[in-house]
Amino acid sequence: MKKFKFSALVMAALMIFSGCGMNNTTKGGLIGGGSGAAIGAVVGNLIGKNAGGTLIGAGIGAAVGTGAGVLIGKKMDKAKAAAAAVENAQVETITDKNGLEAVKITFDSGILFTTGKSTLSSTAMSNLTDFANNVLKVYPDCDVEIQGYTDNQGWKNSTAEESIQKNITLSQQRADAVKSFLLAQGAGTTQIKSSTGFGQNNPVADNSTKAGQAQNRRVEIYLYASEAMINAANAGTLQ
Repeated sequence: MKKFKFSALVMAALMIFSGCGMNNTTKGGLIGGGSGAAIGAVVGNLIGKNAGGTLIGAGIGAAVGTGAGVLIGKKMDKAKAAAAAVENAQVETITDKNGLEAVKITFDSGILFTTGKSTLSSTAMSNLTDFANNVLKVYPDCDVEIQGYTDNQGWKNSTAEESIQKNITLSQQRADAVKSFLLAQGAGTTQIKSSTGFGQNNPVADNSTKAGQAQNRRVEIYLYASEAMINAANAGTLQ
């Protein structure tokens, strides 16, 4: 019996991996079809990570039925489309800790900040204002996480260890700057769950090249289903 249950979980994960071309609605139905906290937890642990391996969202341990998964998928499809319309936003679909669809938005720090600084550029403020008004305010039942990253380049007159710490500090300041600005634009104070700086950890490109370094200097914003959204979906009232 245990072997059968494990195989079912693996099959559920494989279905999601193979569904890269599916929209969130279809994937939500597949995930919801696996029903139950156990499926959600295992699938979430298998693929509920960003490129660097950071788990997104808070596992609530609630069962999500097929219908609820479809409703959440539809809602996240809409949020993703709204985010994709924001200038300079690179948008993709990921999976959160609950095995549900989430949205990852990446802003190049070259767009957001000048080198070595955490003060938002005028372009960044315009983009983030658009993001706050047309995404966060429109989808207040999407929870938010903000993550800041740097490349692995050292700081002048600093040891390697000092540079690593300075990169962590800078990435934290940048993540906090984005959070503060979004809150100032009217994002819900309870909607943004965290802003965290990871420094040069979790690179998405080769740090040995200038192009790779530029990709690694970034701020990522994650939208995922809040507990309220999941409860509404389970009740069949999610719009």
